[in-house]
Amino acid sequence: MEQRMKLAPHMIQSMEILQLPLLALQERIEQELNSNPVLELEESSEADEADAPEAASAESDDDAEKTLVVDSENRAEDFKRLDNLGDDFKDFFDQSGPYYSRRDSEEKDRKLEAIKNTAAPPQSLHDFLTEQWRLTDVDEPVRKAGAAIIDFIDSRGYLTVPLEQLHTKDSTDFTPEHLKEALKLVQQLDPPGVGARDLRECLLIQMAQSDEDLSFEYRLVADHMDALLENRLPDIARKMECSIERVRQAIERLGKLDLSPGLQVGRNENIPITPDVIVESPNGSDELVVHLADAHLPGLRLNQQYMDMAKDRQVAEKTRKFLQHNIRSAAWIMEAIEQRKNTLLKVSQAIVRHQRGFFEQGPLHLKPLPMSKIADEVGVHLATVSRAVSGKYLQCAWGILPLRKFFSGGTEDASGEAHSWEAIRAKLQQIIDEEDKAEPLNDDEIRKKLAETGISSLARRTVAKYRKLMSIPTARFRRKY
Repeated sequence: MEQRMKLAPHMIQSMEILQLPLLALQERIEQELNSNPVLELEESSEADEADAPEAASAESDDDAEKTLVVDSENRAEDFKRLDNLGDDFKDFFDQSGPYYSRRDSEEKDRKLEAIKNTAAPPQSLHDFLTEQWRLTDVDEPVRKAGAAIIDFIDSRGYLTVPLEQLHTKDSTDFTPEHLKEALKLVQQLDPPGVGARDLRECLLIQMAQSDEDLSFEYRLVADHMDALLENRLPDIARKMECSIERVRQAIERLGKLDLSPGLQVGRNENIPITPDVIVESPNGSDELVVHLADAHLPGLRLNQQYMDMAKDRQVAEKTRKFLQHNIRSAAWIMEAIEQRKNTLLKVSQAIVRHQRGFFEQGPLHLKPLPMSKIADEVGVHLATVSRAVSGKYLQCAWGILPLRKFFSGGTEDASGEAHSWEAIRAKLQQIIDEEDKAEPLNDDEIRKKLAETGISSLARRTVAKYRKLMSIPTARFRRKY
């Protein structure tokens, strides 16, 4: 014998629904509507609202709850409730077969429409270059050498292996001279700069194919690339016998070139971010209102006719079991969606209460907030909070931010006030933005600046670590002449 925890199917489904962001939840609901005939969209009708009072609606809901079977361990006992219910719909149905709703002849096929509206997969860089290479008029050995070169061009457009290695791999079809000739031709293909072996060659290829006069920039990259990468502009100006301002202008023109030309082809589209939670202040008041951005989320209900069929003993047993299974499945997903709404709303409200300073004054006032504190306050497990905020975003006056951003550790300043790591990084960014670019601050000077604001517990290596995480270069590379 052994003791282990076993999750019921509806519990697993509830956790999966809780973890889905809004767009993924809409897609999941659409899948359930297509696969479960008992589940349907809830459509509000003015005529129904005028004729049916609220009491009738409540009674219908009570009947629906009585019909649902949610215990999968003892189905025989649970289905006794279905047998004892009334069979008012017998006058409507005079056959024991399943009910099929009439489909309008003009109704569109959803699956066919989805296939038509699905975007074609983007063309890869390899296919794009191969199509161009096929149209090139070259000898057969050069053609094979060019195809081998294209096979080793990465997604950024760079040739990732030396030419000698390509010749060693297949020395019978072409020679090193064929590879060199093919490389020159491949580097003339679109997009400009493709086929380069390093950054220097990539920039030179683009400038050679440009219609503008980039002769000065060409010499700058060809002769002084190492000094340029190390930001030694005075040395470059002295060697090129020009002013530093002239070098700076050339660098600005170089900034218009593409460092990764291959990404122009087959680039993956950015996935749109849809906020799941909205925090706003109505009419400019100090009150913060939290609500879910689920206005476009379709309402669901159970088909009453199918539910009546599941209760009728005259309907074939196989049909009733099929309907009862789908009713149970539909009830689970409706319950999971409702539980997701309640959990996400409670967690978001707790976050806003603890991070009110952030919503009112900005990122510098973000406080340390452990996820366990929100879990205890809401009354759920820590893993539930983690799933509730996973992949979800919050919209407020400071933009659209991931919910996980509000959970972080931190430290205390000299006065005992807590600062989160996110707030410290925001303060570090503010110090660097306000520094004198002619004399930029090093990591130790940044640490002293942070200490002046009260954050005195940081070491220099911690400042350097955060600077690297924020992709901020060192002082030498931030210097502007």
